[in-house]
Amino acid sequence: MDHVQVIIVGAGPVGMTLACELARRNISAMLVERNATTTRHPKMDITNARSMELFRRLGLADELRKVGVPQTNNFDVSWITTLSGHELHRFHYPSVAEWRALIRERNDGTMPGEPPMRVSQVEIEPVLARVVRSLPLVTARWNVAFEDLSQDAAGVMVTLRPSAGDVEQVRCDYVVGCDGGSSEVRRCLGIRLEGQAAVTQRFMTHFRSNAGVLQRWGQAWHYQSASGTLIAQNDRDIWTLQSRFANRSVLPERHPQVLLREFAGCDFDHEILVANSWTQHLLVAQSYGLDRVFLAGDAAHQYIPTGGYGMNTGIGDVCDLGWKLAAVLHGFAPPALLKSYDRERRPVGLRNREASDRHSRTRGEIGSLYGADLKAPGSAGDVARAVAGGKIAAIGNAENESFGIEFGYVYDDSPIVCAEPDTEIPGSDLHYVPTTMPGARLPSVLLRDGTPIYDRLGHWFTLVCSGVVPSGALIDAAKKFAAPLHILQAEPEQETLYGRGLLLVRPDQHVAWRGRACDDTDMAEAVFARCLGGNRAN
Repeated sequence: MDHVQVIIVGAGPVGMTLACELARRNISAMLVERNATTTRHPKMDITNARSMELFRRLGLADELRKVGVPQTNNFDVSWITTLSGHELHRFHYPSVAEWRALIRERNDGTMPGEPPMRVSQVEIEPVLARVVRSLPLVTARWNVAFEDLSQDAAGVMVTLRPSAGDVEQVRCDYVVGCDGGSSEVRRCLGIRLEGQAAVTQRFMTHFRSNAGVLQRWGQAWHYQSASGTLIAQNDRDIWTLQSRFANRSVLPERHPQVLLREFAGCDFDHEILVANSWTQHLLVAQSYGLDRVFLAGDAAHQYIPTGGYGMNTGIGDVCDLGWKLAAVLHGFAPPALLKSYDRERRPVGLRNREASDRHSRTRGEIGSLYGADLKAPGSAGDVARAVAGGKIAAIGNAENESFGIEFGYVYDDSPIVCAEPDTEIPGSDLHYVPTTMPGARLPSVLLRDGTPIYDRLGHWFTLVCSGVVPSGALIDAAKKFAAPLHILQAEPEQETLYGRGLLLVRPDQHVAWRGRACDDTDMAEAVFARCLGGNRAN
């Protein structure tokens, strides 16, 4: 009978990212995927800046950017009548190259460590698959279905069924279900989903075309109207139309060719690659795991795609869970550390579900502005379109501007964060305000040589010293707990942002503790005991 430390069920971006995270921390994993290949469905078209920060941390950002759209291309979102009709309003957003310039110019902690990336999941998955197949500690298996599991105090027995071969039993220490919305792992645990299922019906038409009408007003990431959203997948010839309908729960009987013609307002040459109806949900699992088995990605939460919170929330999930699994398996943290996964990530899942719903309703609000007058010729039509464009501008496009959602989540209720109860989380869902409060993501800055400070953080815990010398007590405590600790002396320029004192930063770039100083041995050991889930010093 085989044994592996962690079995990951589902080889989408979330599962493969977890495999990379574990391998980076010298943990063996078996990754199993029931499908024969990576996806050919364009499920996602934005990797947000926070996910790119985490991918950079794994050494994956550069490889992934090679399959994204060119870094000089914009992220514009434009509302139109039809592609052959009129543009009502365009929201302008910077390209990756422009983002990099902004990051250099505004080096005050408000900027991300990496720009976002426009790319289809169809392109991301093969890159990640090549990486995981190259990792000696990862056994990556496609065409292998997960069937069942049973767990006891010492581990988990997993039943797998290869497409060709006999049923297998594999013993492991932990299982992580990254197997999508219909998760079999979640079913085995008996964990239910909360929220609203089948919120709306949509129809996806994924197609190839070089027709000029598709970017008649120039390059844009999304062209939107009351009837749907056209996504420029590669800014050349691959597109996806996500059609929506007035009746939120019933799909009219229309062929994809008709939907394309209606959105464009004319016929154009195209080749349909994939076309299917699908259902949108707003659901979060009641729990993100049970004992030795955990859920991540769509297995734990399902959203309407507005805001791009699906895969991106999942990447955050596994970068939180991965280091904790590794710490427990390496023996310098107790299993109790893993209880913090649900406490930290489920509130993020709930917050992102609410944001996804709000953004979807905003699209509906804009869609309600569409009437016959917007297609009218002459001055009357011009006036109606100008009025509608002004209203669209006033309503705004929060789904692509909610940096408080993306960067400002704080694990203030975490059992492994040395929280400051009287400290209020700054900012809002829309606005990110940098903070070093425990539980928050360490604000990103560039050092004097242009290196992002994240690149100088250690592999495990990092003690960032801002205007003070390192704490001998914390260094000694880390040794007692056998917790790897890297010391980083911040540059004087960062003192305004980070304050004068010490910041203990976790492997996932979140602040675990902060203080002006730490000279007391008992206090230092209490800090590490909490941050490691209640472990006792050796």
